[in-house]
Amino acid sequence: MTSLDPLLDKDGVRLTVDDAVATVTLTNPAKRNAQSPALWRALTEAGTALPGSVRVVVVRGEGKSFSAGLDRQAFTPEGFDGEPSFHDLAQGSDADLDAAIAGYQAGFTWLRQSDIVSVAAVQGHAIGAGFQLALACDLRIVAEDVQFSMRETSLGIVPDLAGTHPLVGLVGYARALEICVTGRYVQAAEAERVGLANLVVPEAELDAAVRDLAAALVAAPRDAVIETKALLRGASSRTYDEQRAAERAAQARRLRDLAGLGD
Repeated sequence: MTSLDPLLDKDGVRLTVDDAVATVTLTNPAKRNAQSPALWRALTEAGTALPGSVRVVVVRGEGKSFSAGLDRQAFTPEGFDGEPSFHDLAQGSDADLDAAIAGYQAGFTWLRQSDIVSVAAVQGHAIGAGFQLALACDLRIVAEDVQFSMRETSLGIVPDLAGTHPLVGLVGYARALEICVTGRYVQAAEAERVGLANLVVPEAELDAAVRDLAAALVAAPRDAVIETKALLRGASSRTYDEQRAAERAAQARRLRDLAGLGD
């Protein structure tokens, strides 16, 4: 399936599909792709609208920055038009507040689902919610000018868009704590060294590098990719023997499927 026309184009998010590769683009470069609850809902909608034929999802931002994070209007007393302000949310019940944040997280969590591989193409600033959007993806290719920063703690809040788990998994607890609490910038060389970036390229080569990676990702048989992703995702929570058992079970499914004996 190829869709040159967007399947979704609203609230700063555009979804296009070219055969097995979908692209989710943040489309407000004038505000450095700052994020809002409306944008998070649009991200959720993009995940829902994804055709079953898609195997790779590329997430990118128009302009000089991937995403400069949460729109500062969120911190004003009035918040965003038509949205409850942070103050309003804080006045609600525990259940209502939990449900609101879970709704925001939903725009990020679908990028980890087992039947796709997600790739963030990151240039310029990836701050706060922007950093967490990059972390939501399975892989990250970054431009040499990238600047990651987790600013939430500096603002008196915490990273709550599902970014803490992948951050600790990639760089370890101690470095993740230091990055979050100081709010400092992590630039390209360090990002590659500590595992935040799979590849660093000149900014002019970012799109080409992402296309090359997407082509390599779709070259392998889909079911083998899905099984491999599940094995690797679960490895850290299993013992060595449990992981060996999971490998045996996955391989048995693959061999039976290849022999025409699958369900």
